[in-house]
Amino acid sequence: MAQGRGSATTRCLAVGGLLAACLLLGAADAATHSVVWSFNADTWPRGKSFRAGDVLEFNYDPSLHNVVAVDASGYNSCGSSGRTYSSGRDRITLGPGTNYFICSLNGHCGMGMKMAVNAS
Repeated sequence: MAQGRGSATTRCLAVGGLLAACLLLGAADAATHSVVWSFNADTWPRGKSFRAGDVLEFNYDPSLHNVVAVDASGYNSCGSSGRTYSSGRDRITLGPGTNYFICSLNGHCGMGMKMAVNAS
């Protein structure tokens, strides 16, 4: 009987190890994309492919700009309710679907400092 329990434990450990390996391999597939965060940023994603889990690294002068992750409404209205980043070297992991970003400082969003990135 002890052998049966040991076999089940061994199988659970093997399945758990396989699951962990799959998760690590998925993370290894994620890409990092360097974004020069500036005016007309809305054109930056064109011609590029993104996957959920990829990381966008926003590079900018934090005394002049920030990055706010917003929803579609915030993107369209340049509303700044969302998570604000302000380090000048922000790393943001993309979720599935469309991810929206704006600069909420000094009317910059209205001048084109916003970006929508679709991740498959």
